[in-house]
Amino acid sequence: MKLAPINLDGRIEMTHGAGGRATMRLIRSLFQRHLSNPLLEQGDDGARLTDLPFDPEIEEWVVSTDAHVVSPLIFPGGDIGQLAVYGTVNDLAMMGARPVCITASFIIEEGLPLQLLDRLIASMSEAAKRAGVPVAAGDTKVVERGKGDGLFISTSGLGKAPRAFTPRGSNARPGDRILLSGSLGDHAMAMISARNPSAFKAQFLSDTAPLNELVLSLHEVGFGGIHVMRDPTRGGLGNCLNEIAEQSQVGIQIEESSLPIQPMVRAATELLGLDPLYLANEGKLILIVAPDDADPILEKLHQHPLGQDACKIGQVFEAEIPYVEMKTTLGGRRLVDWLAGEPLPRIC
Repeated sequence: MKLAPINLDGRIEMTHGAGGRATMRLIRSLFQRHLSNPLLEQGDDGARLTDLPFDPEIEEWVVSTDAHVVSPLIFPGGDIGQLAVYGTVNDLAMMGARPVCITASFIIEEGLPLQLLDRLIASMSEAAKRAGVPVAAGDTKVVERGKGDGLFISTSGLGKAPRAFTPRGSNARPGDRILLSGSLGDHAMAMISARNPSAFKAQFLSDTAPLNELVLSLHEVGFGGIHVMRDPTRGGLGNCLNEIAEQSQVGIQIEESSLPIQPMVRAATELLGLDPLYLANEGKLILIVAPDDADPILEKLHQHPLGQDACKIGQVFEAEIPYVEMKTTLGGRRLVDWLAGEPLPRIC
């Protein structure tokens, strides 16, 4: 029997998560309408990937998973639907993989306006198209009012990576140079301004973006010299570099004068007493590369829209105890420790 389309003027009800007629109407009216593709249209509990070419001698599978809990659901420059796609695509890209497909699980709170949900799924669809990755499978659950903060999205991703390209957090070597693809703190400041719209005159925009094509462009200059790739999301650059130093058992020094921070972000963080080193980013890339490869890779980054502001920010050195330090603009040295606490909840 044909199911009538759902009325978008309504709100999510518990029956939408019960697995019956209301659930199927929700799936067909919203999720299938926006996210439909041959993999998803198989209509089973999973998707068969038999038509995807794969050469096990030169490629290997890479898998990643992520959860997205952000408030508000829509913010300047992005929304939770985009974050769900780009977050997983970027995690795959940091492993040197080209994304093949992602899956998505939606935990929806009772009372969420259907028009808002429709808008977020449509945005997720556009993000998937921009990143060139289909949503191959999905699931929806509805929780009682007051228990879900509107919407949570969990995603998993599958990608293919060349066996010769193995960037890992444990691969940083003394003498390596550290590159950053763009400015720090844009996403976090966009979230802060979204929660306090009357507090700032400046318009902050999230840097939410897929990094897979930027990483793919680096293959043209060869990837043998790329030792580590990371996207400094939750915990920012400071936490990310501490993770790498710990994994590789090295010291890392960055130059304060080299850090790209937009003037209005710098001014706002000084006003709020926040450190840009620990602010979340959603469209930036850290590369740790061999010294001889730093300039060619930097030049290639500058040719891509997401890497136009890329710069060198430091280097790796040998250390008995792994740590991160910053050479300040005054010529001193400051320890860049792990982030203590979480000043900005629900940031990604």
